[in-house]
Amino acid sequence: MHPLSVSLPLLVLLAGCASSRSWGTATGEGPSTAAPFSAVAELATQEGDATFTSYRFSDGTVMPEVRIHYATAGTPRRDAAGRVTNAVLLLHWTGSSGEVLRGKPFVDALFAPGKPLDATKYFLIFPDSIGHGRSSKPSDGARARFPAYGYRDMVDLQHRVVTETLGIPRLHAIIGVSMGGMNAWLWSELYPEAVGALMPIVALPTRISGRNLLWRRFVTHRIRDDPDWKGGDYAAPPSGWREAFPVFRMLLDGVPHLQATIPDGAAADAFLRESITQAARMDANDILYALESSADYDPEPALGAIRAKVLALNFSDDEFNPVALHTLERLMPRVKRGRFVIQEGHEHSFGHFTQAHPELWAEHVASFLAYVEQAPE
Repeated sequence: MHPLSVSLPLLVLLAGCASSRSWGTATGEGPSTAAPFSAVAELATQEGDATFTSYRFSDGTVMPEVRIHYATAGTPRRDAAGRVTNAVLLLHWTGSSGEVLRGKPFVDALFAPGKPLDATKYFLIFPDSIGHGRSSKPSDGARARFPAYGYRDMVDLQHRVVTETLGIPRLHAIIGVSMGGMNAWLWSELYPEAVGALMPIVALPTRISGRNLLWRRFVTHRIRDDPDWKGGDYAAPPSGWREAFPVFRMLLDGVPHLQATIPDGAAADAFLRESITQAARMDANDILYALESSADYDPEPALGAIRAKVLALNFSDDEFNPVALHTLERLMPRVKRGRFVIQEGHEHSFGHFTQAHPELWAEHVASFLAYVEQAPE
């Protein structure tokens, strides 16, 4: 059978097959690729702050108090032993927050009644990762004196919120996008008993290298090497950060989409102006720390030990995770219950930032959750 004739549920079962559906133009309001880090939450939630005293980061630095902000939606369901059975952890991307995942695009595509993660069925947990949102971060005042956290610190603090603050020893599933997807991979290895399934979106199960690493180094060097940065004690956004952000933004997007939306010099200049304006609204130290925190990420050596069910979703127009490298084809066979889908990109998708347009990939979430509910193999 030709892969294009396979129905979606079966397609998800066939590791290595790529979905080639021609999607329509994305509709709905939300973060655009020109302004990818803000959105207004529209999901009714309960919000809280978990505080951990004398927290020791993986580099040995001790912070007197670490705050992790989180929100929850829905109602926990419990089994006969009182254990929560329907908790799903939603993890955001770099420079973002859990609030973005509660914006209108995600509510309409994922959390509304009848949608894959219907908030009347699942207990949804949205943490702001360390360094992001309303959790402790450099821009709170410490600036460059803030501990140099890593992804393992990030995941440890998420785990403590889930298990200690919310009292949930085991998650039904984790769905993470980009940085959040990399966090999900680490969860499955660091806390194998604490998660039943994970769906990493635009997040490869290997250390960051190649173009993705160069992009991060370019941005962080432009910040650190800028005299305006002043060792983190700047009074205005460093010019190096503002000048680097258009490259940051360009690589978020997909080549077909940029080809369709930037036909001439005027459009290119508008893109650059908008990107620089957006950079001025963001804190350079927060971005610097967030980008450098990925240095300790490398789940590849332990992939064979993952017990959770896994569905990895990537997009063919993602310039950070180029499909030409065949990384998922090479690594996913090591994951015992691992499957993957590579969704075809086009002029109406957004490359890596298709992650912020869940209307384009919600049906894969539905297939993932159906896979999670299947009886053990």
